[in-house]
Amino acid sequence: MNIRSFTAALLVSVSLIACNKQEAAKPYEVEEISLAQVSADLAAGKTTSAAVTQAYIDRIDMYDGPLNAVIGITPDALKQAQASDARRKDGKSLGPLDGVPVLLKDNIDVTGVATTAGSYALEKNLPAQDAEVTRRLKAAGAVILGKANTSQWAGFRTTRGLNGSVFGGGTHNPYDLNRQASGSSNGSGIAAAVSFAAATVGSDTTGSIVSPSSHNMVAGLRPSVALVSRRGVVPVSLEMDTIGPMGRSVTDIAMMLNVMAGSDPGDPWSADADANKTDYTKGLSTEALKGVRLGVVRNTGGYDEKTQAVLDNALGVLESQGATIVELPADVMEDLTQELRLIMVYNIKEDMAAYLAHAPEAVKPRTIADLIAFNTSHPEESKHGQELFEAAEATTMGRQNPEYMKTLEYARRRASVEGFDRAFKEFNTTAVVALTAGIPALIIPDGTGTHVAAARPKGSVPPTVSGTAAVAGYPNLSVPMGLADGLPVGLSFVGPKWSEATLLAYGYAYEQASKKREAPAAYKQAVAGAK
Repeated sequence: MNIRSFTAALLVSVSLIACNKQEAAKPYEVEEISLAQVSADLAAGKTTSAAVTQAYIDRIDMYDGPLNAVIGITPDALKQAQASDARRKDGKSLGPLDGVPVLLKDNIDVTGVATTAGSYALEKNLPAQDAEVTRRLKAAGAVILGKANTSQWAGFRTTRGLNGSVFGGGTHNPYDLNRQASGSSNGSGIAAAVSFAAATVGSDTTGSIVSPSSHNMVAGLRPSVALVSRRGVVPVSLEMDTIGPMGRSVTDIAMMLNVMAGSDPGDPWSADADANKTDYTKGLSTEALKGVRLGVVRNTGGYDEKTQAVLDNALGVLESQGATIVELPADVMEDLTQELRLIMVYNIKEDMAAYLAHAPEAVKPRTIADLIAFNTSHPEESKHGQELFEAAEATTMGRQNPEYMKTLEYARRRASVEGFDRAFKEFNTTAVVALTAGIPALIIPDGTGTHVAAARPKGSVPPTVSGTAAVAGYPNLSVPMGLADGLPVGLSFVGPKWSEATLLAYGYAYEQASKKREAPAAYKQAVAGAK
């Protein structure tokens, strides 16, 4: 059975459960409804979690065909919703997220559902334990609706193009189906954009939350490294991996972060998270930009005449809200793609083995070498290159390798002390703003094009705000900035480590003043045309 048939079968199964076990409820219109509104309507008794959950399932069933954003629906999604409704009836609500359906990227462990990371190698990876972020969402009462599609291995396998996952298929941008939805949290970005869930969860190593947020015109936050636990998430690099929320508004992702953030003994890197988390909704204010100095960087990837006009308009909005814009010199950032490549090549070998060590017995690969062998022999996986895996396998000494240590030290210093920290201190700014990513590119055949992590001369590509923030370990918030040539682009806000509350406040003030988000329509037109 192919993945689309698998999804369809799950949808039919869940729909039958709804008919048989759930009393008829008034349909709930979920399109473009914010998580905050869903939460408020549930609290006010205007709807039920079962009705909301069924509405999202119906939308996925109706519209996901041309998008391929959703891998599958959690078999017990409606049972989770019914349990939430029962809690509310008994006056035992677990909080604002109780009964709110969310989708998780397909590299995040959920018991009872395979975590494939887009690979047939993990087709039988049914985890015995939830990822920590899943556990926290469940504890808050959120309905884990299902899994969103993803670029295979978070996009870190081949130096050639690979749109989406081998296991789950390619994704398509809801604003133009011929365009990329970016990676690797592409399914999460699409699903948030087209209201397949109240919000979604993605992961980001060097831009995999913020870039899909930009391409799909949603808000997305890459938190400080380990503000959210990475335990139970298929890794690339624990030096840079982070888990974050994506949604149709800044308020929605702030509400998600309130639940997701916190220390976890299972992720030792997160030890300081509890001491640095806060209520991220409290500081959201339309007055947040008054008297603020923001530095702007222009020489980043995707910056051209078309995106410049949109960025200039955004800077005008920021100024209209009381912010002072400071033009930063080009040398505040540099092209660190080759340093990032080397860091990830070393880390994935060690970090992937640590994750696979806890996989069920049915999962045979336990190392990068095992995955290389699996890919070579599998009829579908063998169609794609694995140059990055092969480079990882060739490394020695892991994090103790002198070349690795030197590269990591240089990249971090250049991104933080000589990069963002310089912008904050020398130019007296509290955050840096920049274009998140360029205009969504056309989808190209798999195996063509060049991956950003391919070996190339240093300085041959512009620096990226997402990669620079990633290696610094700093938070990066992307908010819809408008359309360039009819396609979405986002505005990034980057601040020091643990500055999520500040960035969310800035992003909220900008969002409320600009109102730049526009709902996509291309996917609906495709469905209508197919009937």
